[in-house]
Amino acid sequence: MRVISQAFQEISPADFFYRNREIAGFSNPSKAVFSAIRELVENSLDATEPFGILPDIYIRLSSTSNNEVEEGFYSLIVEDNGIGIPGEHIPHAFCQFLFSSKYRLRQSRGTFGLGGTMAILYGQVTTNKPVRVVSSTGDQKIYEFLLMIDIERNRPIILGKKTYNNDEQWHGTIVEISLEGDYPRAKPKIVDYLKQTAIANPYANIMFVDPRGRLYKFERTMSTLPPQPKETLPHPHGVDVETMHRMVRATQCKTLIDFLEKHFHRVGRQTARSFLEFAGFPEDMDPKALKPEEIVRLVQAMRSFNGFLPPDASCLSPLGEEILKAGIVKELEPEFVAVTQRKPSAYSGHPFIVEVGIAYGGKVPVRDDGDITLYRFANKIPLVYDESGDVSWKVIKSIEWRRYGVEPGMPLAVIVHICSTKVPWKTVGKEMIADRPEISHEILYGIREVARKLKLYLSRKEKAKHEKARLSVFAKYLPKIAEFSTKLAGEKNVPDIKGLLRRVRRLEGD
Repeated sequence: MRVISQAFQEISPADFFYRNREIAGFSNPSKAVFSAIRELVENSLDATEPFGILPDIYIRLSSTSNNEVEEGFYSLIVEDNGIGIPGEHIPHAFCQFLFSSKYRLRQSRGTFGLGGTMAILYGQVTTNKPVRVVSSTGDQKIYEFLLMIDIERNRPIILGKKTYNNDEQWHGTIVEISLEGDYPRAKPKIVDYLKQTAIANPYANIMFVDPRGRLYKFERTMSTLPPQPKETLPHPHGVDVETMHRMVRATQCKTLIDFLEKHFHRVGRQTARSFLEFAGFPEDMDPKALKPEEIVRLVQAMRSFNGFLPPDASCLSPLGEEILKAGIVKELEPEFVAVTQRKPSAYSGHPFIVEVGIAYGGKVPVRDDGDITLYRFANKIPLVYDESGDVSWKVIKSIEWRRYGVEPGMPLAVIVHICSTKVPWKTVGKEMIADRPEISHEILYGIREVARKLKLYLSRKEKAKHEKARLSVFAKYLPKIAEFSTKLAGEKNVPDIKGLLRRVRRLEGD
């Protein structure tokens, strides 16, 4: 009898993403050049805005192809004025997967800590060239590294290092990578992404120079930053067994009641006492004495206990109605705009806020299929791919728009922004948001609120149009009627109709 054996092996995180780079948005040269720009720009925004710095971001994509054989190769440079990275952390921050400052329970654009590193990996495997990183925290030194990734070991390879005096106290980061790409095909998505980034971040200066030397400039129109998110504790409704195991192993608390009060969001003494009574655990029990099956029972009790307060929104950083409206006006220049911010809500213990805007007329684009234009954002990230699979699109398609005076082909755009400590992504590529009932409900009611304001505006506009048409007829025939009436009455002086005509001209000029 023949014995068949299996070979087992372990691969590093870098090797995994090298083999499966399509799940992170690097499936082909067109998508890859878009994803590389997107990931590095979002890193720059996260290095500025949360620290009270108005972002200045410079992007340059240059062709490095000198002949037809090398066609499709580019150099990408992204520079920002962020807080910078300490010299000792630069190699690991850029060339080690799953090494990040974002693994905290706080709203941020990045989630997995691999976007920028994935762009560097893609550049390395398509061009075999290192990444150049220049950064400073504003102290006395500027550090420059030439780096590559040891894919099998998930470790940085330092090819060169230089240190410069920072006499001008510059702070920020410059990243330069070489990569294979297809800019002609990616251009519409890249430009659209930058335009939408400017909508959600009107306090940022963004400059992009493309391979043909064309400059796309998105200038800052306001200097107000959104409120900065705070780090928070996990909510009892959002923990699982593994999280509970880790918290128990790390805690210094000696009693369960102290453990709940210290390690969970919005759990006070009385709430902890009520929960422990509900779950059947003694208050003075040592958390480290919990058996595995007791931890499972504790977590299950947390999910079914209704006495916990809902999570608050201090850990979130919504745009706010003023900033959202300013961004829409800046980039779309609409005839009408309305925005709203919904009250904080939560799903599975994770807080979130939905902000909705609607824009009509002006430079709002009209889709070829006559549908409404949708701009989707999550934690201020524009989502430009896979629209049809997103919860926002599903909600829009469920609305009877004729009730709000909207007809197919109108220049109408809906803007939906969701901010949360844990956005329910459908994919690692962060392009689609899953249809969670709580989120879907908030989007629906937000759209209805701004749509009612649009309906009022459109009805007033239609009424003014009819009134103008009616008075235009009067303007044409009123002088003749006045003259004829004067003769018929045997009078000499024609009535003064200038006031009425002025009103007609004023309406016609609206």
